[in-house]
Amino acid sequence: MTQGNFGIWDLVPGLLLLGAILLVGSLWFVRKLTKALPQGSNRNLWYLLGGLILLFFTGYLGFYYLQYGERYTKTEMLVAFIFFFGAIFVLMVTMLASHTALELKRIYTLEQETITDPLLDIFNRRYLDRRLHEETQRSKRYKLDMALLMVDIDHFKRVNDIWGHRAGDLVLQHLAQLMVTVVRDTDIVARFGGEEFVVILPQTREEDAYQLAERLRHAVEITPMLMASENGSPELNMTVSIGCACLMTNDIDAFALLERCDQAMYRAKQGGRNRVARCTCSEPEDDSEKTC
Repeated sequence: MTQGNFGIWDLVPGLLLLGAILLVGSLWFVRKLTKALPQGSNRNLWYLLGGLILLFFTGYLGFYYLQYGERYTKTEMLVAFIFFFGAIFVLMVTMLASHTALELKRIYTLEQETITDPLLDIFNRRYLDRRLHEETQRSKRYKLDMALLMVDIDHFKRVNDIWGHRAGDLVLQHLAQLMVTVVRDTDIVARFGGEEFVVILPQTREEDAYQLAERLRHAVEITPMLMASENGSPELNMTVSIGCACLMTNDIDAFALLERCDQAMYRAKQGGRNRVARCTCSEPEDDSEKTC
């Protein structure tokens, strides 16, 4: 064999060992992905892939030791090169999968930050406006029921004046968490501004929306918040006034519905607070059901 051929033969064991190292790197990326994934079939498939890579790695080492100190034939040299480039392929696939998953997670986090109120961990006004428009258009297009609630904390200014703005933030957080637990999973809770909240109720009839609003009002009334102080932890009782409105065929857009819901909420406050007022689509039975 010529000196040039001997040089290529001498390169093969190094390629096999380098390929094995690349496979170890692939296993590191697989481990990084499986730690980030929740329990489930997707995570199990990545475990399976890790097992196959480990089996591939064992084959590398086995081929290397079987040929250790022996002269490689042309066929064996071809197998060694295929093994090496196979290791490069596996490393690139796992590395790109890991980097893509991290990038998607970063994008998702940024999107969540743009649509989430940082203090209350519920949707913000930007997301509310978008979803309100989308749900209104969808409901009008497919002739679906839709309702809206506007919730305002009664005498919220007193909380800030007596307990301070930090206590006001805690009250807002308390109410936001309570609202999320009371409404349905399909409902959308968002901060409208200040101490006002809006709940979008897709595919919800007027009477069902009114009953949900009453449940929410009652839950707030019977669920005080503990306020830590030097004298212990006194209970801070709060109430809310809620406006309820349903989508009507003559509503021009989503903001027409929002305006009627806002009017109902103010009527609830004017009627004594701690109550639900609605802009009904049918004949009202009393002033709390006045048509807006």
